[in-house]
Amino acid sequence: MPKLGEFGRIERFFAPLAADLPGAYGLTDDAATVQVPHGYELVVTTDALVERVHFLSTDQPEDLAAKLLAVNLSDLAAKGADPLCYSLVLSLPAHAGDYWVGRFAHGLGESQRNWGIKLLGGDSVSTDGPITLAATVMGLVPTGRMVRRAGAQVGDGLYVSGTIGDAALALAQFERTGEVHPYLRSRYRRPTPRVELAGWVRDHAHAAIDISDGLAADCSHLARASNVRCEIDAALVPLSEPAAALLASEPALRDRVLGGGDDYELLIAAAQAPPGTTRVGRVIAGEGAEILDSAGVPITLARTGWTHG
Repeated sequence: MPKLGEFGRIERFFAPLAADLPGAYGLTDDAATVQVPHGYELVVTTDALVERVHFLSTDQPEDLAAKLLAVNLSDLAAKGADPLCYSLVLSLPAHAGDYWVGRFAHGLGESQRNWGIKLLGGDSVSTDGPITLAATVMGLVPTGRMVRRAGAQVGDGLYVSGTIGDAALALAQFERTGEVHPYLRSRYRRPTPRVELAGWVRDHAHAAIDISDGLAADCSHLARASNVRCEIDAALVPLSEPAAALLASEPALRDRVLGGGDDYELLIAAAQAPPGTTRVGRVIAGEGAEILDSAGVPITLARTGWTHG
């Protein structure tokens, strides 16, 4: 069967993902338009996934598509923005051919339906390097209502959505034994962006950040931006049952939980508890961020989080 080529792939795999989106023009033009309703602003975020840096070469294209959208949608949720549309840039080596691209597009379609978002446009290039996937996701907030890292107030509680450390523990298990608990694997491969919290965040949160670099690192980012001190009680950090069981048998993995990253949960500073979250700490006067043990002593982590270079 002959190769589809760039334009054949667009027509077969990607144009259906842009169907019925005004301004995408069926992916038949060189640019697109985004209409922003009166009284709203466009929130824009970009994230990339690089083979052997952010994902394994054995990860499936459907999972990569879901993760690519999820990591960006998590940023939007932390800003209090409702998803609207996204664009893609795919850098693909020869082994990621039409079959791979078709499966990737199928994964995008599943995620689009889950999160109510459409493809606006993008680009694809051939490369001799690793698979590199980038998405720019756009969302809407009422004018002036985007929530930032800055804004946490003394007296706020610190709350996290979901559970922390699952993805980092999945990688730790894989590195040690090659065997990974199915639930932990699913949390690594397909994180769940907390899109449902976006409305609450913009209405009630003083500050918020998505936990991608690790709880310790992202708490520090929020504290620095807000010019406050954040303290987290390690005993309050919510764990899934598989994570708790693994940590009970291997306590040394605590650093992975608190600093490993890839959670894509939300850390929220607010005067009241967001629905479905866990209070893990507080905002006080001062500077910096600490994670405290049961005696109130700061924990020194061997790894405090992911850095980008």
